[in-house]
Amino acid sequence: MNINSNFEGGNIVCLNCEQADDIQLEIKKDNNSDFFQWFYFRLTGAQGQSCKMKIVNAKDAAYADGWPDYQAVASYDKDFWFRVPTKYEDGVVQIDHQPEFNSVYYAYFAPYSTERVSELVGWALDDPKVHLKVLGQTLDGQDLDQLIIGEPKEGKKKIWVHARQHPGETMASWWMEGFIHRLLDDDDALARRLLEKAVFYVVPNMNPDGSRRGHLRTNACGANLNREWLEPTMERSPEVYLLREQMQQIGVNFCLDVHGDEALPYNFIAGSQGVPCWNETLNDINDRFGYAMMKVNPDFQMTHGYPQDEPGKADLSMCSNWVSEEFKCVAITLEMPFKDTADTPQPVQGWSPERSIKLGASFVDALYEIIDDI
Repeated sequence: MNINSNFEGGNIVCLNCEQADDIQLEIKKDNNSDFFQWFYFRLTGAQGQSCKMKIVNAKDAAYADGWPDYQAVASYDKDFWFRVPTKYEDGVVQIDHQPEFNSVYYAYFAPYSTERVSELVGWALDDPKVHLKVLGQTLDGQDLDQLIIGEPKEGKKKIWVHARQHPGETMASWWMEGFIHRLLDDDDALARRLLEKAVFYVVPNMNPDGSRRGHLRTNACGANLNREWLEPTMERSPEVYLLREQMQQIGVNFCLDVHGDEALPYNFIAGSQGVPCWNETLNDINDRFGYAMMKVNPDFQMTHGYPQDEPGKADLSMCSNWVSEEFKCVAITLEMPFKDTADTPQPVQGWSPERSIKLGASFVDALYEIIDDI
């Protein structure tokens, strides 16, 4: 048997794999950081054997309360990802699986590679409504790509959408794929109408360095991008600095920041109710957006989520809070689960790439509900 994670997004240390029923593993920390929870590795040579893979440092992970009721994903072809029995006991995550083939991949959630992001960008650029802007380069020297969808004109709304500030939250990229594909569907009447009313500034992957390195939450130097929005620098968080600079040049009418949550088995939104500028108008738009999402996609709900910040107590280093306060607009964080959805479970795959894509497509319906009021 052999375990390997020496590929893009890979993360695991194999301590021992001499016996299939006692494979000992550790997850590596993000560079210059104590964050870790994302794992992604390949097991070969174990076909037909009952494997017990034990992540022995799980209790020290960034969100250890996310391990109970969690099930890892596995794939033979890196296309279809299914859940495998997983338990958390005595600080150890144990994955139990008998592979049907001599090569199988395991991950915290279905990976979404930077190569697939490049393919999505290339596909979108085939549409004359789309223009590419390279905002700049990351600390590892990768391009930070932005798709500008629609023709900027006087009076059109400016909608900003970005994903993967936290690179291990790969469901955000799957969501982005669904959203972009639907927005560019010329046969979709709602998409056409939105593009008459708005221009979209879309960053499919805010953290390509962390994505390649197999990080959970940080960029190349260990910065949590979603805590850098108040005072970003090119030396520490160029990804945020460059996007924020462009926002200030162009303006923002609505912003959606797409994420995943380790612990809560729900899709939900977190608004910016704690920013000083928050008022009844912004609150009404925020809630109407959420209920519209729930109406068009029952995988989304408005009952469970994060506690609201008290008035004036929002952390302005976070994207949605900073954007909302800076531009006096609605800015929303969308969260998806690493687990299955408790209200609408699909046991074979749990929350999956396919369901993330569908939720991304539903954003078009929900945005259409509020577009005239933002």
